[in-house]
Amino acid sequence: MARGEQLGRQWRILQTLISCRTGKTAADLASELECHPRTVYRDLEALQIAGFPIYTEKKGKKSLWSLLDTVKHRIPVPFSLPELMALYFSGDMLQVFRGTVFHDSLKSLFRKIRTTLPPESVKYLQELEQTLNLEIKPFKAYGKFREIINRVNDATIRKKRIEMIYYAMSRKKASKRKVDPYRVWFFNGSFYMIGHCHLRDEIRIFALDRIKMLHETKESFEVPDDFSLEAFTGPSFGVFQGKPVKVRIWFSPEVAGYVKEKIWHESQEIHPQDDGSILFEVKVAGTVELKSWVMSWGANALVLEPESLKDEIRAEVLAMLDRDSTGSEEKHSKA
Repeated sequence: MARGEQLGRQWRILQTLISCRTGKTAADLASELECHPRTVYRDLEALQIAGFPIYTEKKGKKSLWSLLDTVKHRIPVPFSLPELMALYFSGDMLQVFRGTVFHDSLKSLFRKIRTTLPPESVKYLQELEQTLNLEIKPFKAYGKFREIINRVNDATIRKKRIEMIYYAMSRKKASKRKVDPYRVWFFNGSFYMIGHCHLRDEIRIFALDRIKMLHETKESFEVPDDFSLEAFTGPSFGVFQGKPVKVRIWFSPEVAGYVKEKIWHESQEIHPQDDGSILFEVKVAGTVELKSWVMSWGANALVLEPESLKDEIRAEVLAMLDRDSTGSEEKHSKA
């Protein structure tokens, strides 16, 4: 039996006993966990040895297992013990925020959580940490942009308009802009600012690490009542915005299972085919990032519509082949 499976089952036993007022029989726990009662008895014994104050008492013909109320009520309101343990256990996810004010603040929070948890809970968590590691890649090293992130976040909270020099990667050019920062948005390993750009007179997304200079003005602004972050970012396949377009993609049986097991976009529809392949349908705002995603599947993906996306992928592949051919000729000529 895998150690991770055992610890996961014991974690569920603890959560069940913490939330239960009257106690549980081993048979009840076994039914909930879908395992044999003997397995539950071994887990309960292991938790007792680890230091958890779990006890059993007879009520009629039943033996009920419970956790001492002193442990259940040791945690200050409004957090329960499972909630604090879950918060503590998510600490690995902080690494993506390293070098920012968010990382420092959350590290401080986790230190306080650790002092609040019962000693037996901390000991058990340390054992759990040896079996599960959470990692987010890729992400940017935001330590050198700490000041920019702090100032944008502060302006967003205080609703102060900012002036900035922003480098647009697509145009390879910097420009001066006035922006009303509505939200700081963390997506796919990067920090962004979403706000009204006075230069373009529309809501835009700006990567915080491309802000070269920033000045907070004395002018205030109000976020429009009808602005919704979910409504603004939801239609996009990633960060890039564009016109809504319906996309249909065929995926081969070899990769169909991998595609089906994830939610790539809220609008996605997946239609299984008799040969094991699938048809993937989605409606997105712009296809820039979708194009890269489709190409990452290689010959196992085929765009059925729109024609414009098929043409873009075809042109991209031809350009790759041409560059490869040109590069090979240059190497031979130098040789």
